[in-house]
Amino acid sequence: MSETEAVIVDIADGVATVTLNEPAVRNALTPRLRPAFIDAMHRLEFDDGVRCVVLKGAGDHFMSGGDIRSMVERQEMEPRKRRQHVVEGVTGIHMAILAMRRMPKPVIASIQGAVAGFGVGVVGACDLAIAADDSFFTLAYCHIGASPDGGSSYFVARNMGLKQQMELALLGERFSAERAKELGMINWIVPRASLEAETDKLARRLAAGPTLAYDKAKRLFNAAHASTIESQLQMEGELIAESMCTADHAEGVKAFMEKRKPIFSGR
Repeated sequence: MSETEAVIVDIADGVATVTLNEPAVRNALTPRLRPAFIDAMHRLEFDDGVRCVVLKGAGDHFMSGGDIRSMVERQEMEPRKRRQHVVEGVTGIHMAILAMRRMPKPVIASIQGAVAGFGVGVVGACDLAIAADDSFFTLAYCHIGASPDGGSSYFVARNMGLKQQMELALLGERFSAERAKELGMINWIVPRASLEAETDKLARRLAAGPTLAYDKAKRLFNAAHASTIESQLQMEGELIAESMCTADHAEGVKAFMEKRKPIFSGR
């Protein structure tokens, strides 16, 4: 296995590009990748210089899910110790998923090749997803006698009906980018050769947008499914009041009156 970094973070012009860098194992959650991914998500969550995050996989695939070799090694543990080890590991990696949802800036999944298992949760945690036409998806857990993690059950449940959820979970069949778009898991499908350019265009657009307003929109939609109408309306009132006290709101109003495109500063 390469001794290069398991997760590479490049930041330019307000866009952080996070590359999962274990291509030999389709960017599975190896013991090297796990802590590096958690650390990257936490650092970017609090980096005010970053106004958009792009998440992609090195090589030909996005993410193939759990590291099977680690699962083989765990078989040597007695059941109680194995359970503790799994709970501790999953709880840790779930911190990265939570950071992606809390992050006060848009997160884009740029997808090629395989999206399997935990990768489905990672794509679900992103705010937007753009996929190459050669990408394919599978929840996969049933094939190794396991149940979902990584937030995949949460995000799948928010996107589709119960029968569709159970089809993905109980059969674990591979499906295309077209099917993923139909199910609401991704936003756009582009030719593989155009994926990088289209992702960059989208990321630059978001990085030039009203970052604080994006943050508040994420908070509202994160809360919506668990809120009553009364609490959601209250939250909307509080957050729009906050957003209308920002420099970006003042610029947006001024630009509208001057019939020009606003220049947002993210403040």
